Amino acid sequence: MAADLAALAADRDLTPLWAAVHKRLCAGRQPAAIASVRVEGLSSGGLATLRAWVDTTARRRRDQSAVVATGRVTVVPIRDVLAALGLSADNLQRLVEMAVGRPVIDLAAARRTASAQRRGLWADVEAALPSLPGLVARMRAAGTDDETAVRHLVGALARVVPLLPCTPPTSLAKLSHDYAGDPHYFDLDQLPGVRLVTAVAELTGVSEPRRPDLVRAMLAGVGILADRLSSTVLIHQVRVRGTGPIDRRLRDATTPVALTLLDLTVHPPTFAPQVLTVVENPSVLEAAMTHASPLAFACTSGHLGSVDHALLQLAVDHGVSLRYAGDLDGPGLHIANVVAETYGAQLVAMSADTVEQAGPEPSDVPLGEPPAWLDQGLSDALRSTGRVVYQEHDAVLKSLFTP
Repeated sequence: MAADLAALAADRDLTPLWAAVHKRLCAGRQPAAIASVRVEGLSSGGLATLRAWVDTTARRRRDQSAVVATGRVTVVPIRDVLAALGLSADNLQRLVEMAVGRPVIDLAAARRTASAQRRGLWADVEAALPSLPGLVARMRAAGTDDETAVRHLVGALARVVPLLPCTPPTSLAKLSHDYAGDPHYFDLDQLPGVRLVTAVAELTGVSEPRRPDLVRAMLAGVGILADRLSSTVLIHQVRVRGTGPIDRRLRDATTPVALTLLDLTVHPPTFAPQVLTVVENPSVLEAAMTHASPLAFACTSGHLGSVDHALLQLAVDHGVSLRYAGDLDGPGLHIANVVAETYGAQLVAMSADTVEQAGPEPSDVPLGEPPAWLDQGLSDALRSTGRVVYQEHDAVLKSLFTP
């Protein structure tokens, strides 16, 4: 008579055995093909029960059990157990599901199905983007857990690529709206935007740019206008020698002028040779007007964007000598390092002397650990005070307004 499956499943001493079998079935093994399993953590009661079922009298005389225990691992002959219980292999899956409380899912088959689906996905991607094998290879190497998102991206790219170069030029937001259904879909700080940049670089045969102004310049080359109006850089008392509309605006201005990426790329001013002090915070320009400073200033308003890179590169191209000053905190020091390394700017008001002149408590904001690349003197001074030195401090402003 066959054993009661419910009673077997309810025996806690045998749960480790049924869990091990459950794992083997989920790995794709057929019940009839499982001859034995390795079980960890089987109790002494469970071991005694199994040996009582499968060990013959002859085995007991020779002290050679069919259930072999070595340390915490026990090898159990499943076929012998089923035979002793009067069960067939067909009963095994139902038994272990009752014992473990979870259905058997053939994970190996699921993996094979998923693999086949992925092969189908990438075949479809290759067919949709035949002119972009490099992009397809990159996407395939990155993999995906969201096939729907990949197909949406590929569909949008497949609609956009034949349009390039866009004539007349169109904004990135308009392109995103019309061909992806969302004006922010190809935003350049999102993965679809990154993929679009990679696609344009591959189509035009150029190395993919990293600087935001160069990315936008490359997109503009194929008629995609990205964020030309949304961000600005402030210019104050910068001398120009050109005759274009932006030159005239700067020449006639008596207060700071906000320039967009459009201004700097479509009608770029021609800067005269001079020293240009680039600062992080607009408050410095307010202070420059209050102190009637004659110096030329530009303000990036924090982290460098495309318009800021465009200004700095234009200044370098026109032979302008650059000085840079930022807050003496983590972000400010990082920006300063980028400007100095990329554009050869001299750092001002960012020295140990400035920190010392600012006094022992230049602000209420703790600094944290200075970056490892800092000059040792500045690093020691910042550690000594342990506080951020902001550009609004009089010691910083005094240094900035000194020619």
